[in-house]
Amino acid sequence: MKKYSSIIYILSLASAALIFAGCAANQGGLGAGPAPANSGHLIVTRVANFGEDLGLVLSVDGKDVGSFTEGAQYSGYLPAGQHVITARVDPNRTGARPGKKTVTVQAGQTYSYTAAWSGGNLVLVRNR
Repeated sequence: MKKYSSIIYILSLASAALIFAGCAANQGGLGAGPAPANSGHLIVTRVANFGEDLGLVLSVDGKDVGSFTEGAQYSGYLPAGQHVITARVDPNRTGARPGKKTVTVQAGQTYSYTAAWSGGNLVLVRNR
């Protein structure tokens, strides 16, 4: 019995290590390493009063890039060119419309936005 307990303990530790390694790898997002050639940096932050039980789901060109809770933000690189950034709330209990912005990314530039509420809908406000 003791032999099986040791094996289960070791497997549990190994599983936990893999889970934590995966979480750590996802914390940096696409912006964790050096900037890719011919790309711009995109940062999207949740407004402070976004809502504690709501997630911010961010999409770039129709593909979800992450879901962010309190205190989290998106930081990633986009290839130069035109992109559509969409921010939506999850869960969407009130039927709030998503915020959308079309951004023409230039290499070496940083584009920073805050996802905020405006009249019950989401908007992406450019940070200056």
